[in-house]
Amino acid sequence: MTAPPPPSMASRMTAPPPPSTASRMTALFLRVLTFAFLVVSLVILTTNTGTLEIGFEEFKFRFKDIYSYRYMLAAIACGLAYTILQIALTLNHIVKGNGVQTSGDGNLVFDFYGDKVVSYILATGAAAAFGATKDLKTQFAGLGGDKFFNKGYASASLLLLGFVCTAILSVLSSYALPKKV
Repeated sequence: MTAPPPPSMASRMTAPPPPSTASRMTALFLRVLTFAFLVVSLVILTTNTGTLEIGFEEFKFRFKDIYSYRYMLAAIACGLAYTILQIALTLNHIVKGNGVQTSGDGNLVFDFYGDKVVSYILATGAAAAFGATKDLKTQFAGLGGDKFFNKGYASASLLLLGFVCTAILSVLSSYALPKKV
């Protein structure tokens, strides 16, 4: 008796099996973690106010007076909207319990490109905030704005952690894409 011939390379390069419940739970965990980081970053950013003492005058300012912080706010808002949508879609797939994507490969492609775009938006928001905070903190050193800028660092750090979670999701979503021959 002879052994059957090994499967050809073409037959081994078929689409991967549908995402397992474990991979969806991992994605859900990372999305919830991203959501938490973004919400806390948003709260710190929007409640951030400061006072600069120049001579005998005090100048009050808020996060919205700094353009980089406005961009960070927009990045957080985009990240939150996308993350909420993805949490809802992931919960839908877990609750339905079906292993097959309901609309073909469209959801996988949406996850892949959405995770890529949103991770870049979050990264640039964090980078803009870090750069502005570093520059402005040194410019206004000794004028009483340290607490304001430290909160700016905290908010940007949490946004950066949200980016890391989304970047991991981006890598995971790339593994879920079907392999086309």
